[in-house]
Amino acid sequence: MMLNQKDLLGIQLLSADEIRLVLDTAETMKHVISASSKKTAHLQGKSVITLFYENSTRTRLSFELAAKYMGAASANVSASSSSVNKGESLIDTVRTIDQMGTDLLIMRHPQSGAPHLIASRVRASVINAGDGMNEHPTQALLDLFTMRARKGGLAGLQVAIVGDVMHSRVARSNLWALIKMGATVRLAAPGTLLPPGLDSLGAIVCPTVADAVRGADVVMGLRIQLERMQKALFPSVSEYARFYAVDESMLQLARKDAIIMHPGPCNHGIEMPTLVYDSDQSVIQEQVTNGVAVRMAIMFLLSSRRNV
Repeated sequence: MMLNQKDLLGIQLLSADEIRLVLDTAETMKHVISASSKKTAHLQGKSVITLFYENSTRTRLSFELAAKYMGAASANVSASSSSVNKGESLIDTVRTIDQMGTDLLIMRHPQSGAPHLIASRVRASVINAGDGMNEHPTQALLDLFTMRARKGGLAGLQVAIVGDVMHSRVARSNLWALIKMGATVRLAAPGTLLPPGLDSLGAIVCPTVADAVRGADVVMGLRIQLERMQKALFPSVSEYARFYAVDESMLQLARKDAIIMHPGPCNHGIEMPTLVYDSDQSVIQEQVTNGVAVRMAIMFLLSSRRNV
């Protein structure tokens, strides 16, 4: 089995079988990360370019390490130091990159839909590393990989997602992915940070954090994305933390073996206290490791499809 499309643009475009394929492939790739010699020939002779129009630490570095671990020739293009500052358009930039023999183009962009726009205009396989407030498919896949590893499966899981759902591409991708895999998703956020229509997508919108986390197998906090807010959507950060932080009292309502997740970076003391972030139930650091494995799997699968 292989992925059905040349690009990975969003969870909405993946079937449940394709999601399982990525997760199963990542199981193998994770062994490479823990090996003393982190080198394979899976992408030998292939070229990988990361093109980021937004800041990133985890996503960008994990893609770059994943490419190096698999033997690819890789390079990074930062919008701040490229011809974008001279007025070059996105399409002209990606066409230039494509003409250099690029096999895999990984892009993060503040505009929703940007990866979809360029995918049909280049020969390279495009991987969406986050587009505006739309999707972050590789984050959702690494989150599912982490849940499956810790819980043994995804079907039937009760997953609570708490925080700035409105601006979170992570929440959207996780919602679509988890529902496709048979999990139940409960959301909690201030009313001003909840987009309309979530119930029609299959989510259960809860009035309080307590309602969302009660009996949950997985509790995921989301970062407050103040940089995307054009106006004040809650009275103050301290008041937000008082009512929507994933703290010890909230975790007592979840299952005793519940795991704690966060896509990072975390605002300690706001989205969750450091005591929770670093607790034995937290798999946040494991998410980082799994991100490399999942991105290795995605690049390998897309490269394999290109070789057919």
